[in-house]
Amino acid sequence: PAGACAPTADAARQAAELVACAPAARPAWGLGRAHGPDEPEVRALPLPADHPVTDAVSWTTALGVVLARYEGVRTTAVAALLPDEAAGGEHLALVPVTADGGNTLGTADKELRAHLAAGPARCTGELRGALTAAGAAPLGLVLADRDPAADLPGAECAEYRPFQRPPFPVTVTVERGPAGNRLLRCDFSPRTLSAGIAGRLLRHLREAHRTLVEAPETPVADVRPWEEDDAERLAAHRRSAPLPSFMPRRVDTAIAAIAAARPDAVAVCHERTRLTYGELDRRADRLAHALRALGVAGSDRVGVCLDRSAELIVTLLAVLKAGATYVPMDPAYPEDRLAYTTSDAGLTTVLTDRAGFPGGGTVRVLSPAELEEHAPERCDGPPPSDTGPADPAYVIYTSGSTGRPKGVVVPHVNVLSLMAATADDFALDEDDTWTLFHSSAFDFSVWEIWGCLLTGGRLVVVPYWVSRSPEDFHRLLREERVSVLSQTPSAFAHLVEVERDGADAAPVRLVVFGGEGLDPRMLLPWFDRHPESECRVVNMYGITETTVHVTAQTVTRAEALSGSKSVGHALPGWSVRVADPEGRTLPAGVAGEIRVGGAGVAAHYLNRPELTAERFLTDPRTGEREYRSGDMGRLLPDGRLEHLGRLDSQVKLRGFRIELDEIRSVLLDDPRVTAAAVVLNRADPDDAATAQLDAYVVMDGDDTASVRQRASGFLPEYMVPSTVTALDRMPLTTNGKLDTRRLPAPAQAAPAAPAPAAPASAVPASAPGTPPGDAFARTLLDVWAEVLGVPVGPDDNFFDLGGNSLLAMRVGAALRRRGGPTVAMRDLYLRPTIRQLAADHAG
Repeated sequence: PAGACAPTADAARQAAELVACAPAARPAWGLGRAHGPDEPEVRALPLPADHPVTDAVSWTTALGVVLARYEGVRTTAVAALLPDEAAGGEHLALVPVTADGGNTLGTADKELRAHLAAGPARCTGELRGALTAAGAAPLGLVLADRDPAADLPGAECAEYRPFQRPPFPVTVTVERGPAGNRLLRCDFSPRTLSAGIAGRLLRHLREAHRTLVEAPETPVADVRPWEEDDAERLAAHRRSAPLPSFMPRRVDTAIAAIAAARPDAVAVCHERTRLTYGELDRRADRLAHALRALGVAGSDRVGVCLDRSAELIVTLLAVLKAGATYVPMDPAYPEDRLAYTTSDAGLTTVLTDRAGFPGGGTVRVLSPAELEEHAPERCDGPPPSDTGPADPAYVIYTSGSTGRPKGVVVPHVNVLSLMAATADDFALDEDDTWTLFHSSAFDFSVWEIWGCLLTGGRLVVVPYWVSRSPEDFHRLLREERVSVLSQTPSAFAHLVEVERDGADAAPVRLVVFGGEGLDPRMLLPWFDRHPESECRVVNMYGITETTVHVTAQTVTRAEALSGSKSVGHALPGWSVRVADPEGRTLPAGVAGEIRVGGAGVAAHYLNRPELTAERFLTDPRTGEREYRSGDMGRLLPDGRLEHLGRLDSQVKLRGFRIELDEIRSVLLDDPRVTAAAVVLNRADPDDAATAQLDAYVVMDGDDTASVRQRASGFLPEYMVPSTVTALDRMPLTTNGKLDTRRLPAPAQAAPAAPAPAAPASAVPASAPGTPPGDAFARTLLDVWAEVLGVPVGPDDNFFDLGGNSLLAMRVGAALRRRGGPTVAMRDLYLRPTIRQLAADHAG
């Protein structure tokens, strides 16, 4: 929490402000354990003989500054035992310490003293109750240094003991040891701090206090008490291992070498199509010559807008063999987004089967079949090219905060580096069968396609509708004997449900998670049927700008039971560090921005020099390029990384990276909308399927359905808000920012007008105002209401009610458990109302 905590005459308001500033009861940086005994523990740190002697206020200032740096805030609250001159004793007070980076330590100390002079907030039972209700618990500081020579209050009480039991979960005491030496003591709950963090807190407090007394002119922003004692250890944890050696070359050249060595091995499967490595290589060579014949040069970018198929793999490889860069686009994207990508990437050639692709007059739009017409009957290898390993292989567009997506340029060598970093650890080889489950416009596909082909494996291309049916997909895994499976956690959860419903175990030996955060507890049923000795589960953190993956954490049953958030150590050749807003490395446990360096850092953003300069930087300590991720995380003492969310408005939904500001910009382009906000909500915090985007608008009129309909023409399906709620005005904080806590519950979609053509037998009996219908329609009505958690009518559109691909899978699972007829995913998308589905079933 941040914000000002200035004194006020209103005691209740003062208390509320202090509560808002207080650290969480279990601060993230404390690395406290979730389970086990909660008996207080103690750590002590002797102070050197020359350490300055001060009153409790200076120690409180120093402690507040350290805590503010840990929390990444400007103001924090500390509970301190302070002299009470009026009563002639001492009292516990909750006081704010302002650690604004622009102030000096001396200024922070003076401000605290001024606050105390105005009357601090005593730690009354009422204030303690407010802290507990807010989930906050300030650290306490007690000065028990009773050296008469120090001439401090209470010096005559030689046997003074400040407490019998520590008054706070973390209590720091300045006291005298039995031998008369001064020391810092930390009494702490192991649920709040680990022993190592408690010891580090004392070291950091000691250095901050010394700096305050000896150099009060030091800016708060320059106070880094961990600089010296942690620098060497932090550097050691940044990189887990060097990148294994490999021959730098282009992706297509490496695959050609595999094709030459194993020409008859199957490379790609899609439905009934089977392509060997030799066939794949020869077909891609011919299409590469065709591209050259059409004028595609080595520095060109070629758009590829194809559904998942064997033809997609051939086409992508052909673009690389021509020396060009492929720019993948999803055929399901709206025309506006396809047109923008085509223009921004400067495409002159687009390969697509999509009818009416918005290419414009200067863009050559060809289908793969039309490209084939320009290919020679025979060719001896690919056309000559000057393109090298350091040149771009692909440009993938990701959501952008300015309202338009941005292209990430990734060289060939980055992809080969990724495989060099993972192939041995994951034991990837020609005996593996992989799946291509994701769109080529999603960077997970880079790992699936090239990861498989660069290690000589067999790639099974998953048809779109199979990918939307957990039962069909699970059946495909068994039929094709898939061994390497890459999934988002949200999609994988449905495979787990299929096996829980009795399906035979899939023959997978390696599961790789990416795209979104993983709650490992969801894996416990999987481990019941897939022992760790037979199937390895790896959770990977990654970013498009750092070539798909950055870290890897093998998830065990123990990790799942503990609910670990670890995403593991950096891959060999990659590095991670956690930095403060000024870019300075933070110690273990302290949250900050994740910065990624090493072999995976992309080249730049296409046509965005200012954004490139802002996000792609040089690490001053090592001199290597690094990427500012915008993700929040912390390093654990053993060097593993925990991912803690975003620092900005970017979110992850079902594996897709989404900038909320891009959606907001599209909404504001609607002439009827004068203000807009978009939030990611989750009805059930433990259920990713209930996550949805909700939009709020201030608009002329109340036709929110048309606002949503217009937005769907500019945004991909996964970015279209599930709901649009009209407001009279946006709720704001005192600082003029959107107050998301005061946003109302999202408005449900208005009931749809009935479809008059549907037969009466297709109408659920329980729908208001409708005649009795058949049992299947009534079952659908019950299941939809159960899955969506809202009232459902026979003509309501499943997706307008907040439905999504994950909830659609859940509808199928619920119908399957009831033992009656089910609904194919394709049918639900094509007939998204109960009346339509029931009519189709009856017909």
